[in-house]
Amino acid sequence: MSHNVSYHIAEMCCADEVRQLKDVLLPLVRDEENLFFDLMRTKLTIQAPDEVEESQLRDAIRTTGMHADPWVEGGVVEEGGWWKQHGRTILTLLGTALVLVGFLLHALSSGVVNALTAEGFTPLSAILLYSAAAIAGGWYILPKAWISLRRFSPDMNLLMTLAVIGAMLLGAWLEAASVAVLFAFSLLLESWSVSRARRAVEALLNLAPDTALLLTPGGESVELPVGDILPGQRVRVRPGDRVPLDGEIVHGSTSLNQAPITGESMPVDAGVGDQAYAGSINGEGVIDLRVSHPADRTTLARIIRLVEEARSKRAASEKWVDRFARVYTPAMFGLAAMVALVGPLLGGGEWATWAYRALVVLVIACPCALVISTPVAVVAGMTAASRRGLLIKGGVFLEAPARLKAIAFDKTGTLTHGEPEVVAFQSLSGESEESLLNVAVALEKDSTHPLAQAIVAFGKEKSRTTTTASYIRNHTGLGIEGEVLGASWRIGREHFLQQVGVDLESVQGEIEALEQEGATVVLLARDATPLAIFGLRDSLREEAKPAIAALKQTGIEHLVMLTGDRETVARNLAASIGIEEVEADLMPEQKVDAIQKLVDRYQHVAMVGDGVNDAPALATASFGIAMGASATDAALETADIALLGDDLNRLPWLIHHSRRSLGIIRANIGFAIGIKALFLVLAAFNLATLWMAIAADMGASLAVTFNALRLLHTRD
Repeated sequence: MSHNVSYHIAEMCCADEVRQLKDVLLPLVRDEENLFFDLMRTKLTIQAPDEVEESQLRDAIRTTGMHADPWVEGGVVEEGGWWKQHGRTILTLLGTALVLVGFLLHALSSGVVNALTAEGFTPLSAILLYSAAAIAGGWYILPKAWISLRRFSPDMNLLMTLAVIGAMLLGAWLEAASVAVLFAFSLLLESWSVSRARRAVEALLNLAPDTALLLTPGGESVELPVGDILPGQRVRVRPGDRVPLDGEIVHGSTSLNQAPITGESMPVDAGVGDQAYAGSINGEGVIDLRVSHPADRTTLARIIRLVEEARSKRAASEKWVDRFARVYTPAMFGLAAMVALVGPLLGGGEWATWAYRALVVLVIACPCALVISTPVAVVAGMTAASRRGLLIKGGVFLEAPARLKAIAFDKTGTLTHGEPEVVAFQSLSGESEESLLNVAVALEKDSTHPLAQAIVAFGKEKSRTTTTASYIRNHTGLGIEGEVLGASWRIGREHFLQQVGVDLESVQGEIEALEQEGATVVLLARDATPLAIFGLRDSLREEAKPAIAALKQTGIEHLVMLTGDRETVARNLAASIGIEEVEADLMPEQKVDAIQKLVDRYQHVAMVGDGVNDAPALATASFGIAMGASATDAALETADIALLGDDLNRLPWLIHHSRRSLGIIRANIGFAIGIKALFLVLAAFNLATLWMAIAADMGASLAVTFNALRLLHTRD
């Protein structure tokens, strides 16, 4: 038997803390599957055997330096005071400034070359500044390193601390300070990325209103928190309001903008018997809903849960450098101890001589070049990307595009602009198109419906004359009736005109032709005779087709469109830009299922989207890409990469840039490890001196740094 317990772990902000918690809790819970980490909300859920008491779990967590507070569901988790939120950033920037000032003083005193190579005299002022920079950079690292040492579980924090202390003892003050600050900067990037992900859920939560208008049996409306409203009760939604809960419309008709939930590009005409989703935006009509789900089980709530689950799984992954440090650090210590102790016992010679050789081994083992190789390349690669309109939220997402096998695209707002426009207009009676457009504009000009606004914009562009309509009757979400120049006119969708007695049998061919092309049809009729037909469609982004072609040239063959739009619309658009695989009529959870199937099949899959409904799919993919300029806050926060200018042509560049970045990172790591291996061999034959080891380590650090900085000059 087992029991569940949940804690708020304020210090849990990255995969390193997750690994530490696993190390201390696994002996108690036996199986890693019994530990559930939610980094976004700093929540840890433990499924513990009944014989394990909560006090044991808390004591184990306390040994890591973290604190476990009882989790209160629905409570607001405070992020702490001003220093807790900004202290890491301030210390990293302070450390950087201290390094630069210290190097300036050092160079003025000893020369640039001597300052870089740690040769000659280092002024006390520079030493103090370097030391202060190392302290600032290591402020959040040293406590973790101490805990790691105390628990005999070496990690990257301990490795970094030993490298900094070793460099200081050898007089390489600039190197010590630089390594501490660079490592602090890499941790800052990771912490920032997790913080952005955490705010994604907050953006989603803001979509649904906190209150709803409950209809009492007496017909009055009472404003109540959505959590107090039960399934079966009725709520009223006014024009312009967001739908508070999922439900069935039992009174009234309207147009619903469901794009935040379903991704449908056009507003949906809805009436009695139709379903409305929480978070949708009500159009022009007042509607009453019979609630079908409580607040915690709405479609929007499911979207939030899907984002949380996907993020939680991703956060549990461990970095390669940390796994390498588990083996590398104790191995180097063991080798140095062997040289210092076994050498004089078996090989003869002075103890001091062998101690010196052991020190050479420790200096060679100093991982400065290895540690610097990745963060400098990551910073340079991310900086180069930002100059080209790409926001990359961490080093792992700089490397991820290099491994891509498939890309899934949302349609509305990603491959298209997300706004309807008139793509076809035809006079059905021989009357002048200009006069018919004038009538349409006169009827539609005061409507807020997106289709009406598109027709008005088209009419004003094509005609310079104006006409006035009178006796206008707006059938909310359906169409409009009115009088123009003494005649009775109607404009709206097919089923509306049929309801008001317009005979459309003679124009069925034109209607079906436009619908086959993926267009939404609007008709204009005088009395009972149809006189004009409009075809409206979400406009394609100009760069979509060339971007898809360029992606195929990069070697990515599996390009898929996922959309909540209709099958006909989706397939027509996909065919026009070169995408063969299409899945349409998808709800958010179905998009997640589609992405998961792609991940299972191809392993490395990206999702490109812009809407709230895309957020779970963005989080489920190997990494998500948001259209930064037009994306909702939820999509932008959930995504790992943002196209700030909404330019799809940046995607092929991103893949090439990622491949180049990954190549440089691998070359740097290989070079750093190769130098270590070479000098270990030289040390074994007593051919390496302490100063040679220092020079080699510094030279390797400079070499990998300059190699990484080449990424700043990446061309389009």
